[in-house]
Amino acid sequence: MKERKNTSILFIRVHWIYLTLFFLIFSITFFINFLDLKERLNSSIITATSEKVHTNFFLRLMSTEIGPLKSSIKEEEPSISQVVFLTFTNIWLEDIRTFLGREIPGFSTFNTEIAIAGLGTNLTTLPIESAPPLEILLKEKEQAEKDQDQPKGIEEKGASPIPKTGKDVAYIYHSHSWEAFLPLLAGKKTANEAVSLNESKNIIAVGKKLKDELMKRGIGANHSTSNVTEELKKKNWNYNYSYALSRETVKEVMAQNSSINYLIDIHRDSQPKKLTTAMINGKPFARLFFIVGKENINYERNLALAKELNKKLEEKYPGISRGVFIKTKDDGNGVYNQDLSSQSMLLEFGGVENNNTELEHSIEAFAEIFSEYYWDTEEVSGNEG
Repeated sequence: MKERKNTSILFIRVHWIYLTLFFLIFSITFFINFLDLKERLNSSIITATSEKVHTNFFLRLMSTEIGPLKSSIKEEEPSISQVVFLTFTNIWLEDIRTFLGREIPGFSTFNTEIAIAGLGTNLTTLPIESAPPLEILLKEKEQAEKDQDQPKGIEEKGASPIPKTGKDVAYIYHSHSWEAFLPLLAGKKTANEAVSLNESKNIIAVGKKLKDELMKRGIGANHSTSNVTEELKKKNWNYNYSYALSRETVKEVMAQNSSINYLIDIHRDSQPKKLTTAMINGKPFARLFFIVGKENINYERNLALAKELNKKLEEKYPGISRGVFIKTKDDGNGVYNQDLSSQSMLLEFGGVENNNTELEHSIEAFAEIFSEYYWDTEEVSGNEG
């Protein structure tokens, strides 16, 4: 009788413990999600925490159920208090960037992760996002360009051949179509002035040239020449909606053409020429680099694609790439429409001070490497022709 009574008491105590834990978890969840907090416990914070936490921490948790894992655990690992602190504050004591990223204007740029560093690439030479265009200033620039002789833009050479693919498999577009190059804009000297609506002098000309080069190599490509500035104005959207606008176009094109798998969003950087130019085999090249968004379901595959193309570029044209960079929503869009295809890339050609010759060499080099990659992939998958 006494033993049965003790068992009943233990049973009640266990249930009280479970009930207490339930109310504790419920209270914490309510506190985090329903009160007006500056930071909430969201997936990005959990992701940041899991990436920072030492592997041993997870191994030790799993080893409580899987005994053999204990032999894989090394000595160093963060304490429970460190993990909890990181989760709720998103501050990692060993990384100063997590202390200052939100407080110092522009410091969040350093959140960019360098997946592969090209020659000279480090935290002091990271890509710089171009400034949003001012509508009135752009109109003044375009009028000035019409009133004076201008350097020639990147020229189109003849009609595009019929692609060997028989269909378009790549879509080239520009979320920031106004980005231009100073050598093509007479009288303009600063990075903020490197904007234009003229398709022969802005980043659209790079896209046209790339399309032609891909077509020459048998790869069907569709190219958007949409004036993003005007389209944003029609919708009464500001610069921050650039990727939302281009997303609409990309989805529409993909719905109409199911053969399109490769999405290439082309930009240019705002860094000076000394960082964006390289001499390779006696020829000047506008250096390029890849941006991969980390906040989408295709992150791993798109990163693998960027790394593979980057590797092939560097093997044949050493120094042409500034590397592969990874961005989250903390220092960029974080998605860049790359959730729409696992063969997406954001590719930046040169910077504000690069000229036609440098850009053309770089475009031709990328088209060569990409076409080799594409046909090799098709041959392996058995889809050639």
